[in-house]
Amino acid sequence: MIGILIQSQASYARWHGVLCLPEEPTIRFEVSETSNTSDILMKTALLLLPLLAVQASAADKPKPDAEQVKRGQAIYARTCIACHQPTGMGLPPVFPPLAGSEWVAKGTSVAVRNILHGMQGPVTVKGVTYNSMMPPVVGLKDAEIADVVTYVANSFGNAAGVATEADVKAIREKYKDRKTPWTAAELEKPE
Repeated sequence: MIGILIQSQASYARWHGVLCLPEEPTIRFEVSETSNTSDILMKTALLLLPLLAVQASAADKPKPDAEQVKRGQAIYARTCIACHQPTGMGLPPVFPPLAGSEWVAKGTSVAVRNILHGMQGPVTVKGVTYNSMMPPVVGLKDAEIADVVTYVANSFGNAAGVATEADVKAIREKYKDRKTPWTAAELEKPE
């Protein structure tokens, strides 16, 4: 549920608002204007529309099971934490962040493919170019890959959905003949 509180001061010259989004920090704003009330309301609405759209988009994605996230967190701690760090912020300029990453936001398939086959070459994450190699993560079962991908997709400020064991199995089958790591250019293409 989204809540918006708008308060005006006596002359309607200053508007204060609070936007409360679930599982997000409260966003406070102020609009000062000497023009009429309808202009102030319009400017306030224009300020809030992008935030509401982001919230609506996140609400459309399936919510992860708490147990799956817990299992994924344990796998992350064993296999991902050295490079991507406990906070998901990575180690610039060598290892890119997962926190708030546009690559995580692309959907769970990208992460699954990276885990199965690795990734090499330049990739730009949050405006910073990284050029290193992520090796394939060997020894994980499909359910474990689904768990860790779901954990990352729903942690560190991400809201990118849920991966299932069936999803991982289908991706593994689809790319079973692949022998090389992925590049950013390849992952940019639609599947």
